[in-house]
Amino acid sequence: MIEDVLIGILSQNIVLILAAIFLIIVILKGVRIVPQSEKFVVERFGRLHSVLGPGINFVVPFLDVVRHKISILERQLPNATQDAITKDNVLVQIDTSVFYRILEPEKTVYRIRDVDGAIATTVAGIVRANIGKMDLDEVQSNRASLIESIQASVEDAVDDWGIEVTRAEILDVNLDQATRDAMLQQLNAERARRAQVTEAEGHKRAVELQADAELYASEQSAKARRIQADAEAYATSVVAAAIKENGVEAAQYQVALKQVEALNALGEGEGKQTILLPAAALEAFGDAFKLLKGGR
Repeated sequence: MIEDVLIGILSQNIVLILAAIFLIIVILKGVRIVPQSEKFVVERFGRLHSVLGPGINFVVPFLDVVRHKISILERQLPNATQDAITKDNVLVQIDTSVFYRILEPEKTVYRIRDVDGAIATTVAGIVRANIGKMDLDEVQSNRASLIESIQASVEDAVDDWGIEVTRAEILDVNLDQATRDAMLQQLNAERARRAQVTEAEGHKRAVELQADAELYASEQSAKARRIQADAEAYATSVVAAAIKENGVEAAQYQVALKQVEALNALGEGEGKQTILLPAAALEAFGDAFKLLKGGR
């Protein structure tokens, strides 16, 4: 009897233990804690059932299975290099870098197998297509607009995969050696042309300044001559007015005065001097002395 009771109690305990274990398993299977940086794709009977977001989620144990755990963090594709031909038939190598993140995991896991490879292939095709529409100079100078165009095209292409392209960068545009040499020659020729233009403009400016200076000097000289002529005309008019007013005797008096002053200047020279004058000059000086005496 005691053994039967013990066996019964042990059986009950085993059942309780098994029930507890089953309950724990059910709880573990029914509760899913999703990290902040991930999303879980849940299948029921092999079909998509739901997508679990970050936090605590409840599912039906043994029916709902978490089939995919997808990171929603931003990812960077490995830097890629692809060849492209510009509109003016120049072969270039484009180094690109693409950043993306998965927004809708249910599209990504069921529509595309190799996400990175698919995006890289799409980017390469879009880059070649956009480069083919532009000349080399436009590729070099309009890199920002080219990046925007590539990013917009890639976003449209990967939208069905539940992916968002956050950034697309062109890291470098490389040319072959022959093209580089040709561009260098063109650049040197352009620099030489600009230097010649600058030198010619400087020479032209110097000629213009010299001409302006000569014109200014001529204008000033003409003004000086005009002022001198005006002064002489004024002096002449004053003398004429004096002669008109005082008669010829006043004019003769001034001439005699100048002659006597000149004679005095000669006599005041240093040393003994002998001055020989013609008879006509002596008569003129005599007349001058008479006029002076009469004037006084």
